[in-house]
Amino acid sequence: MKTVQKLLAFVGLLSLCALFVYALQDAPTDENFEKKLINDYNVYALQVPADLDFAGESMPLKSPDIYERMDKELLVNTYWQSNGLLMFKRAKKYFPIIEPILAKNGVPDDFKYLAVIESGLTNAVSPAGARGVWQIMPATGKENGLEVNDNVDERYHLEKSTEVACKYLIKSKDELGSWTLAAAAYNAGNSGISRYLREQNVKNYYDLLLGEETGRYVFRIVALKEILTNPAKYGFNFREKDLYTNVPTYKVKIDTEITDFTKFAEQYGINYKILKIHNPWLREPKLDNKSRKSYTIEIPEKGYYNVQ
Repeated sequence: MKTVQKLLAFVGLLSLCALFVYALQDAPTDENFEKKLINDYNVYALQVPADLDFAGESMPLKSPDIYERMDKELLVNTYWQSNGLLMFKRAKKYFPIIEPILAKNGVPDDFKYLAVIESGLTNAVSPAGARGVWQIMPATGKENGLEVNDNVDERYHLEKSTEVACKYLIKSKDELGSWTLAAAAYNAGNSGISRYLREQNVKNYYDLLLGEETGRYVFRIVALKEILTNPAKYGFNFREKDLYTNVPTYKVKIDTEITDFTKFAEQYGINYKILKIHNPWLREPKLDNKSRKSYTIEIPEKGYYNVQ
């Protein structure tokens, strides 16, 4: 009996060892991607790069407080992994629309990361009333030629709102003297930043003592720029096919009233939901258009949606 018990114990030990070895083996891979998906989790201190900049303007990282504030934003945004991965996915979809508009207006490419921290590249709604990817307030939108009302709100129109953001940023740069201060003014306003500079008798953003949100603002932009530019360095693993892409569309010109967008959408082989996905600036299920203004509506090419 003892011999049998010893034999069974030995067999059990061998089985346990085999299971342990199997558990440590890598899972099957799709071009080695799944090797990254292992059941362990580690948090590491990050090395702050020595030469970070925003729009070509260097960050004074040798100053202890600047270094610590930059380190904080890198840590917060690196280890908020779900949000970070979503930013990579959305950037692939929306940066190709934003980048040429910035370039055309002479606004540094780094400002696309301002849109990332403003809205997460979504049509966000703020408690203060800002809307869209660029979080434009109603008055700012209207002052810069956007239609903003219950029926049509062009703050949700990515191309048009990017143009407005460019106008605002260029004006801020002209008034305040640097792109870094222009970025801060996008959060606190030109008059607010000007007042802080005057009251504290300093000339640049990094010398200002600001409130929590504006004080973090440029650091958050630079952190997202650094992470989105160097995904592997910060532990983000994905394939090109994991990223979001734009559905090709064609344009339909409208200069009349549309009483029912559901029926309008059906004429083009789509439904109301899909129409609104591609035209979020249409805020109601109808278009009043009493002035007979000309609008351009985006219609997705056939074959991308399964519409019953």
